[in-house]
Amino acid sequence: MRLFSSARKHMLLGGLIALASFAQANSSSAGTETLTVAGGCFWCVESDFESVPGVLDAVSGFTGGTVDNPTYKQVTKGGTGHYEAVKITFDSDKVSRAKLLDLFFQSVDPTDSGGQFCDRGASYRTAVFVSNTEEQKLAETAVRNAQRALGQTIVTPVLQAGAFYPADAYHQDYYKGSRLVITRFGPKKQSEAYKRYRAACGRDVRVQQLWGNDAPFIKAHK
Repeated sequence: MRLFSSARKHMLLGGLIALASFAQANSSSAGTETLTVAGGCFWCVESDFESVPGVLDAVSGFTGGTVDNPTYKQVTKGGTGHYEAVKITFDSDKVSRAKLLDLFFQSVDPTDSGGQFCDRGASYRTAVFVSNTEEQKLAETAVRNAQRALGQTIVTPVLQAGAFYPADAYHQDYYKGSRLVITRFGPKKQSEAYKRYRAACGRDVRVQQLWGNDAPFIKAHK
């Protein structure tokens, strides 16, 4: 039997290691999916969904518009077409996309076409972003579920997903940050400023008016 040369042995071993690493990586991420939604202030959406079992991460950012790598100031000023959005990474073996979509609708006012709560303007509107036919069907089912539950017209659109641009680090996990910021209430830690903002904006009051006991995140913010 002809023996492999030393060089060929090293090449074969390297290839096997690469294949094993690839298989391991795919195995570990096999149940990992993403869902991108816009629900007004992305701090609030991020805070809500990072509390859901099975959600691995939630990133605040911008999507849906025409400007590459937009800044927060550009988006909130208007004219970019972008929404404040959150990309949710989740383990589909622990929580389904359908469940997350229902939670999303039950955590916003999907009847408001002008923004969300105290935040007005195009960048604060609601939307669900999808990448394929199956995701679109699930999103449309969630829209119908919300319409049936509320008995009102749902204005939240289901849109084709495009580029997602993460917001600056300052905006990530804002709700639990310890950095000192200046607010109308005086200097506050980010986490405290977030709580005051959320209460003053009336988000939870309006969500509870709409959804009652079905509102999934209200108790966490009382």
